[in-house]
Amino acid sequence: MRLRALLDTDALGLKLLGGEDELDRGVRGVMTTDLRDPSRYLSGGELVLTGLAWRRGAADSEPFVRILVQAGVAALAAGEAELGDVPDDLVVACARHRLPLFAVHESVAFATITEHVVRQVSGERAGDLAAVVDRHRRMMTSGPAGGGPDVVLDLLGSDLDLRAWVLSPTGRLIAGSKVAGPRGTEPTLPADVCARLAAEQLAAARTGRPGPHRVTLGQTTYSLFPVRGSGRSGSTARDARETVLSDWLLAVEADAGDWAEERLDLLQGVTQLIAVERDRRDAARTVRRRLAQEVLELLQTGAAPAETAARLRVAAPVLLPGLGTAPHWQVVVARVDWDGGEVDGGPVAQALLEEILVDPASTGPEHSDRIAVAHTGDEAIALVPLPAVTGDHDDAGAGVVADALLEAVRDPLSAGLDGDGRLTLGVSAAVHSAEGLRGALEEARHARRVAAARQGRVCAAGHQELASHVLLLPFVPDDVRRAFTARLLDPLRDYDRRHRAELIPTLEAFLDCDGSWTRCASRLHLHVNTLRYRVGRIEQLTGRDLSRLEDKLDFFLALRMS
Repeated sequence: MRLRALLDTDALGLKLLGGEDELDRGVRGVMTTDLRDPSRYLSGGELVLTGLAWRRGAADSEPFVRILVQAGVAALAAGEAELGDVPDDLVVACARHRLPLFAVHESVAFATITEHVVRQVSGERAGDLAAVVDRHRRMMTSGPAGGGPDVVLDLLGSDLDLRAWVLSPTGRLIAGSKVAGPRGTEPTLPADVCARLAAEQLAAARTGRPGPHRVTLGQTTYSLFPVRGSGRSGSTARDARETVLSDWLLAVEADAGDWAEERLDLLQGVTQLIAVERDRRDAARTVRRRLAQEVLELLQTGAAPAETAARLRVAAPVLLPGLGTAPHWQVVVARVDWDGGEVDGGPVAQALLEEILVDPASTGPEHSDRIAVAHTGDEAIALVPLPAVTGDHDDAGAGVVADALLEAVRDPLSAGLDGDGRLTLGVSAAVHSAEGLRGALEEARHARRVAAARQGRVCAAGHQELASHVLLLPFVPDDVRRAFTARLLDPLRDYDRRHRAELIPTLEAFLDCDGSWTRCASRLHLHVNTLRYRVGRIEQLTGRDLSRLEDKLDFFLALRMS
């Protein structure tokens, strides 16, 4: 707003004492102070309100006004409640520095002026921003994106003083304000906060409550707005489960609960603008999805390796532009299962797999351009290219690792799946030729089945586990598992319950120490004779001999299955 507008509002009780030629200055905010040097709290464009408590004598006015002018304030308004009329020395100092000066009548509270200015400035900024957003939306829908989501988020920061971020459903930062850090620019929103906000949004979306959802973490309140596309994953979805694991979200550092309708409408417009960029990203994935689908069909129909190799040569430059040598490949298989089975899990798993295979530490939407994902039935299959590496092509450090993948997405996605959904993932080893790709697909599918046999809403297994006894356990029938573990462990549990003897923990420690009496006694802080007594009791209750390899193995498997 302009300074001139302040004089037109009688309720503010302002009288102009100097600066008639400067009344077209713009006001960006209000600051009340009685400090002798308030410069650290000024950013320029403020109307400064003061009760003159800083003034001890006439000599104080000149340095005070000079500080305000150097900070770029718009004007000074001095209250008459403390000293009566505004001192002449202050009027002279303001005139010397061409700083507009107002007198505030003693009957008017500074809070009244502050509320009026903030309301006017916010309304004007919102109107200006709405026009910019509308103009930017038309540009983005009719041509190439002009900077993506960051552009409109910058506008929110500069024009409405709102910090905001766009997050993926896994909590990865797609766009938002950043600061300079030791490793270049870093997000101002920590990764753990991003993951927590994503989890809160997913949980709220499952309830069907309309946004924005308000979340308080520590001392900070965030308002969460869903960002939905217009295609398959957009507003046409019949069931929230079709979109909940793929929707982006806009997190705003503010409590939207007391916002006016105009500001809420503006933020909804911002989410629509961001959705344009998301739709554009989804459209760009069409080529990569088609490549993955073609390779998958070749593998499943038993095509000759030469034909598959030719298709991989086409895929490599699309997924890894500029790569001079043929990459290695990994296969990742995902499946989303919902209770009842009425929701098609394949497209959901496809969109989700495209997101979770992105490095969680990376930002922006473009990092997923190196991943090709197809889906068949309820299963999504990702073809992940890896730059050529030296040495063993099974090196886990060269590609996707199941445990790391799970750690990055478990918490937020568990919130979106809570109650009636599961995500299971299987990861193959890296292969360096078309001949190995079909085996990698089967390996990833087998690993996913191992993950599916585990407890939890989000589970993953890697190829390393397929060479272990762990592979066998999930496929033992439940009744056999229960009978086997009961026969070996129930006598020990009953004894522990009656005598508080801790035979089960002793057995676990004894096996972990490979049957070493000394190491096991040390771990349990027991005398060796006490340990021998406990092991003897275990053997007596079960009829087994812990010096025999076969009996050790049976106990080990029983503990794992329990």
